[in-house]
Amino acid sequence: MELNAELLTVAAVARRIGVAPATLRTWDRRYGLGPSSHEAGEHRRYCAADVAKVTMMRRLISAGVAPKDAAERARLHDGTVDMAAITQTFEVRADVVDSLLRAANILDKSFVEEILRQEIKKYGVVAAWTEVIVPLLFLVGEEWALTGEGIEVEHMLSEIIKRILRETTDGVKTPVNTQPILLAAVGEELHSLALHALAAALAEKNIESFFLGARTPVEAVSAMMKRAAPPAVFLWAQLRENGDSQYFQGLPAIRPAPRVIVGGPGWDRASCDGVVYAQDLTHACQEIERAVGL
Repeated sequence: MELNAELLTVAAVARRIGVAPATLRTWDRRYGLGPSSHEAGEHRRYCAADVAKVTMMRRLISAGVAPKDAAERARLHDGTVDMAAITQTFEVRADVVDSLLRAANILDKSFVEEILRQEIKKYGVVAAWTEVIVPLLFLVGEEWALTGEGIEVEHMLSEIIKRILRETTDGVKTPVNTQPILLAAVGEELHSLALHALAAALAEKNIESFFLGARTPVEAVSAMMKRAAPPAVFLWAQLRENGDSQYFQGLPAIRPAPRVIVGGPGWDRASCDGVVYAQDLTHACQEIERAVGL
């Protein structure tokens, strides 16, 4: 059933926006944000416009707006969501992370997506990744490690982030490099989110890449090198068991020789002779830019 055809109970609305029913009753009593119509003898139910207002109230509070101010803005809500107006309340980057964490914990997918898109559009992939996405994922992972709860939040966030980063990657129309860069997570590495960030950061610079993804065997990297002659090869290992030097030592010798770059906490820097160890996303981009002559 479409939302505009539904009349929802307090419990149903509370579940939908991630607050307690008592909180909705408080918003109704204190701020007048409740069901707009009520027939005698029946339980009060929320129409579509009512739900939109309390959803906006919840998002504004997630963004750090004081409840009284949030209620004033929510009462004027006309059905459209102005994320720019919401994010004006963010004073420091930590505010963005906190807001995203609160939204993610109540599974407010659309809010998370819009804020992340805004961050990338305004600050670029590298800054959004370093200052917002990585701290956010760390906090979610820490919560799961401490309590055993929230794995669904981590998976939801990962899929949202991948999708948004792919949107940036797909935007390369006139690449500056004649041959794409190779990006791969080696060994049994399943964690490839950082590779998506690198591909998107390169796309912002109009550098095209071949994304080979997770668990890429060295044979696949070698075959792609021989066929595509990439100017650079980036190998990612997040876990120690996947950061084995055999993955770059076994690469074929081709001409012109590509710049081989490794990244991720899985690598032992002392064993990375003959390749470049990228300390972070910025460093990886710089090394790849050199490889393509920028």
